Amino acid sequence: MRDRNTNGSEEPGQTFGAPLDLNLLRTFLTVYRTGSFTAAARLLGLSQPTVTTQIRTLERQLGRELFERRARGVTPAPYADELAARIVQPLDALAMVAGPAGGAEDAPAEPVHLAGPAELLSRCVLPGLAPLVDKGVRLRITPGLTEPLLEDLRAGRHDLVIATFRPRGRTLTAVPLSDEEFVLVASPAWAGRLGAPASVTAALHGVPLVAYADDLPIVRRYWRHVFGRRLVLQPAVTMPDLNAVKAAVAGGTGFTVLPRYLCVEELRTGTLVLLHDPDDPPSNTSFLVQRPGTSGNPHVALVRDHLLQAARDW
Repeated sequence: MRDRNTNGSEEPGQTFGAPLDLNLLRTFLTVYRTGSFTAAARLLGLSQPTVTTQIRTLERQLGRELFERRARGVTPAPYADELAARIVQPLDALAMVAGPAGGAEDAPAEPVHLAGPAELLSRCVLPGLAPLVDKGVRLRITPGLTEPLLEDLRAGRHDLVIATFRPRGRTLTAVPLSDEEFVLVASPAWAGRLGAPASVTAALHGVPLVAYADDLPIVRRYWRHVFGRRLVLQPAVTMPDLNAVKAAVAGGTGFTVLPRYLCVEELRTGTLVLLHDPDDPPSNTSFLVQRPGTSGNPHVALVRDHLLQAARDW
């Protein structure tokens, strides 16, 4: 006889008392991975009330609450973590065998929806994916900031996201993609006016600062990491586009901090000049994040593997 807790449900680790509907388990796993009834409904092709009803049915059958309802989405209850761990591998394996529902074997694969920082996409990612496009892979590219892109990934709007930080939680699979190094640069004209000062930070007082945003996330990080001090400068120009920031600085507007990959050609030709070359420059790791669940589109894995290989040369 199985052990039962006070509400009559089986203790964790025991087998279920009666067979559970695979559709209910699939719905549960999708809600668990996306953190939202609405996002799960979109991925499953169901209405949101249907998803809610299926989860409540499963909760009644198990005698356990699976999700705590929040203002934005849901949070897994403790038992949901154990249930997900028990069913994720067999359900994903079953999905791989079944393939996309109703799809003909010779039907063309769906487009791969890829998102990430605009500058990295344009400078490194898209040129590297040209061979796949030549082979018939279709791409739908979305530039943007990491946080909203990850929310869209959970909601099923993207297949892959290049993130500037590792996502929190266990619902998304993330692998390191590349490391970007940051450099302090200006035009040759400004570099010539500064000469070879004993203190870079002192010399830059009075030089216009061009930045991505008013809160100076990239420049502040460089100052803290390299100089060990708080940045007290205010930007003269801000533009939420690093390519535009680079163009402004190359044109003589002032100085800035950029990812090296974005200005390697300008540094080579002398359009931009390094103002400082520290032994330990600041860097940041980007991550390739995949949509929860097993994709029925074989081109998603093709793009993922190609990116992981190509990123070694970025």
